[in-house]
Amino acid sequence: MTVPLWYYLVLSGLIFLIGLVGVLVRRNIIIILLSIELMLNATNINFVAFSSYLGNLAGQVFVFFALTVAAAEVAVGLAIIIALYRHRSSINVDEFRLLKW
Repeated sequence: MTVPLWYYLVLSGLIFLIGLVGVLVRRNIIIILLSIELMLNATNINFVAFSSYLGNLAGQVFVFFALTVAAAEVAVGLAIIIALYRHRSSINVDEFRLLKW
């Protein structure tokens, strides 16, 4: 039994929506970073679903590269968060006014 394509699309849409709400509502920078990762994983689900549906491996290869870039982004993002935490002793986004011009 195969799973229909729209199941994956609905799942991906729900995960993307959860990530979007997390970015817009939360003020904790770690939660915002995790929400962005949820949104990236939702797009990766779409790539894999359409790749499987169309019988083409290009989407799966693209997901592999997207995951490697996302891992590098998280490493850099966490380094910035640690540096900001050491400077301000907080991870609340509203307190990071030093990043403005």
